[in-house]
Amino acid sequence: MNDTVPLWTPSREFIEKSPMHAFMQRCNEAFGLSLQDYAGLHAWSIAEREHFWSTLWDFCGVRGERGERVLADGDLMLKARFFPDARLNFAENLLRNSGEGDALIFRNEDKVQDRWSWNRLHETVSKLQQAYRALGIGEGDRIAAMMPNMPETIACMLAAASIGAIWSSCSPDFGEQGVLDRFGQIGPKLFIACDAYWYNGKLQDVSAKVATVAGKLQAPAMIVHYAGDADAVAAATPGAKTFAAMIAAYQAKSVEFAQLPFAHPLYILFSSGTTGVPKCIVHSAGGTLLQHLKEHRLHCGIEPGDKLFYFTTCGWMMWNWLASGLAAGATLCLFDGSPFAPDGNVLFDYAEAEKFAVFGTSAKYIDAVRKSGLTPRSSHDLSSLRLMTSTGSPLSPEGFTFVYEGIKEDIQLASISGGTDIVSCFVLGNPLQPVWRGEIQGAGLGLAVDVWNDDAKPVRQEKGELVCTKAFPSMPVGFWNDADGAKYRAAYFERFDNIWCHGDFAEWTEHGGLVIHGRSDATLNPGGVRIGTAEIYNQVEQMEEVAEALCIGQDWDDDVRVVLFVRLAPGVTLSEDLSKAIKNRIRTGASPRHVPAKIIAVADIPRTKSGKIVELAVREVVHGRPVKNKEALANPEALELFAGLAELNV
Repeated sequence: MNDTVPLWTPSREFIEKSPMHAFMQRCNEAFGLSLQDYAGLHAWSIAEREHFWSTLWDFCGVRGERGERVLADGDLMLKARFFPDARLNFAENLLRNSGEGDALIFRNEDKVQDRWSWNRLHETVSKLQQAYRALGIGEGDRIAAMMPNMPETIACMLAAASIGAIWSSCSPDFGEQGVLDRFGQIGPKLFIACDAYWYNGKLQDVSAKVATVAGKLQAPAMIVHYAGDADAVAAATPGAKTFAAMIAAYQAKSVEFAQLPFAHPLYILFSSGTTGVPKCIVHSAGGTLLQHLKEHRLHCGIEPGDKLFYFTTCGWMMWNWLASGLAAGATLCLFDGSPFAPDGNVLFDYAEAEKFAVFGTSAKYIDAVRKSGLTPRSSHDLSSLRLMTSTGSPLSPEGFTFVYEGIKEDIQLASISGGTDIVSCFVLGNPLQPVWRGEIQGAGLGLAVDVWNDDAKPVRQEKGELVCTKAFPSMPVGFWNDADGAKYRAAYFERFDNIWCHGDFAEWTEHGGLVIHGRSDATLNPGGVRIGTAEIYNQVEQMEEVAEALCIGQDWDDDVRVVLFVRLAPGVTLSEDLSKAIKNRIRTGASPRHVPAKIIAVADIPRTKSGKIVELAVREVVHGRPVKNKEALANPEALELFAGLAELNV
């Protein structure tokens, strides 16, 4: 692969048809500018934040009263307030469309298909809104849902937002304690759960878990029919009614939208919880809306009627990001279940049938498709697909190559990165620039993203800490149960004064793009040299013999040595020859410093519910220290594979 030329370059027609180009022209006309490219537009969006965010509000047609002030205390990260005089409603902006056109399309593996029109969505939200009020739910009250990614979940969230209640969700595969560790902190006035769900063709019963969680939360429950018997689950759950019974008494009418401050809490999202009880991160209605509109309309180029898909559960912030696509007029394509059941083609079958414009997924999924031998480019008609996005972990250079060789040649591939912390992206794609192999295209508009060294100095083509040097609208309102803000400050502002330090180990490229080398707290430091874990994964996970890898730094002889754990492909054993091949691949593809001192085969690798491997938890186990919150993991039993390994004593 020739890395001296980009994988994709937008045509002049593609650029000029993009909403981002139209926005740039709007800014030129309004402020007498002559912006011609993304670099210029981004620089202006940072230098003139008030003009940028207010123009974005108007360009995206945000419904609400904007007020006179755009930014107060803008130089102070912890005190900055965007649109402090504004009044709006998040749900009103997502429900701006009506009619019989599709608002939501839903599939589950091969079991369920459903379509909701905009009118059906409005009607359901209206009935739910009335049911919530009958339960005494109002502004600031919490509604917690353990639900699949299905239309009813979107409707329940919109009804909560319409009255100013705060929404929080997780997926039904969370264990009982994992659910309680999250929802137990926020005291919900209503608990919503499904009656069962499918995964990989198998029915998953949740009835006992629902009854226990509802009882311990001491909240009434609403049971949504999906894969089981909602009536039976409701009967076995204290204070529960079915979704159908709860809304049956109400007639649909126009949804009422409470007009609330820009900073009114909308969501409570949770950190992974792998180092303790999950942090409860509170996000605002206005900040979430404006940031997502920017990313959907400008960065993703979404137009009304586009089909927007993201493979996500309700326990990952990408579900919240996906839901906001309604504000751009998109039809949301929802999916619940395994992306490889009943065969590996299910998501590409869905993309072809519904003519996706945007296909969002994870780097792990792209790598799994590559290793499976599937070639959607030849097996499916993906002519409608304009943009593919990847997140969750860094997408390897080989992953970039496979998208263009195995999925679609003429497509914009946007590797994106941000997090639950900002319910959005710091760095992502844009339609004005080329895509280079292994690189994220650049920082988001309005976000003063940089890479700093330990001396708080910006660096180029050198690894350092990903930071944001100016306030932005989608910063959290704060953390729940953190009255003095101490936990919030400690999470992001301890490393550098008045600077958001995100915890990613990153590097600017010669093209102005960015490479994420892994999480800073998982960075390896043998001999005092900082190494990002993703640099090792990018090499070893391309080998057909290796299904997945995880590496840590083990304390050893007053230094740190790199230990690589590998989950091998079926039928493969870790022979001396394979160990040598792995080390040679890392040595030649990365550097001699990246070569692990130990390579150990394991049967499984622990990961979070959203599929992210947990290096820190494994590091704790290897060093004989307790892991505080195993319930946060999808497969906590895998941690036991790393305890007391004789190979690590020599």
